[in-house]
Amino acid sequence: MSDSICIAVDAMGGDFGPRVVIPASVDALKRHSHLTLQLVGQQHVITPLLADALKNSSAQSCVSRITVVDAANVIANDERPSRALRKRSDTSMFRAISQVADGAAQACVSAGNTGALMALGRFTLKMLPGIDRPAIITAIPSVDGASYMLDLGANVDCSAEHLLQFAIMGSVMTTAVEGIIEPRIGLLNVGEEEIKGNEQVKLASRLIREHGDLNYIGFIEGDDIFTGKADVVVCDGFVGNIALKSSEGVARLIGRQLRTSFSDSPVRRFIAWLAKPVLDEVRMHIDPARRNGASLLGLQGIVVKSHGSADRTCFGYAIDQAVAEVQMDVPGSINRRLESQAI
Repeated sequence: MSDSICIAVDAMGGDFGPRVVIPASVDALKRHSHLTLQLVGQQHVITPLLADALKNSSAQSCVSRITVVDAANVIANDERPSRALRKRSDTSMFRAISQVADGAAQACVSAGNTGALMALGRFTLKMLPGIDRPAIITAIPSVDGASYMLDLGANVDCSAEHLLQFAIMGSVMTTAVEGIIEPRIGLLNVGEEEIKGNEQVKLASRLIREHGDLNYIGFIEGDDIFTGKADVVVCDGFVGNIALKSSEGVARLIGRQLRTSFSDSPVRRFIAWLAKPVLDEVRMHIDPARRNGASLLGLQGIVVKSHGSADRTCFGYAIDQAVAEVQMDVPGSINRRLESQAI
């Protein structure tokens, strides 16, 4: 694989669109000297914002590594996936994914409509052989650093076979990105005992254990997600999305409570000043935004979903995630694992 990496970025997606995406893209080019970017979207909107972002002298070296791919239409954040498929032909999201399908780019990054991104990714890139459904995976903070959790909302209803597929994909990605040879896989359940859980989870546990090529540690409970007990946490999209959003809410609550508590009096403000390095370190570790960039695993190509409300810095993390996945050839690694063993 060439050292050069090209990523197609949906410049119009998310709550803030090109106002955030364009400066974040220029920042990413400064971080990665081997990176080129295609900004896909309405050229008349992108061009002046890009010119402004490239005014800084430190950004001049990036000019030759960024191009604009015109797309007249935008998929709305509340648009149904079925409608997005029908109107796909000249939308920024579809054109960005198509760049990957056509071989013009090696990955796509978008902060747009998750359901539409999933539908268009599946329609355009197709699924890897042996995988029925794509799954959303992202890194979540843990005591030891980070764990990976999937599915986070792509599949509300999953069979036991789907959960097995998620376990395989999560294991391969964790090995590729984190270098963990035999990542520990935990299946999220209402208890650790084998008699606990619904029939779907019990059957999934048996399938994962019998697969033989996975380092399966059994059931884990919700309070184990952040302890680092498992490197990969497997669940259906209904449970995973609720768990993720709950953890993001708790992180924000802790941050607000600390700010309120430390501002109550001059003495507390002084203590906060003394403790600022430690508090900043804790905030950085538990802040979900630092791990912005959820991957759509199972597709025959790399698609990274940024949080819709991501700011300039956080959208940059999603681009970094795409760069890492290209370097590690995550879809190829998953496909090779599937070819080497029958599910």
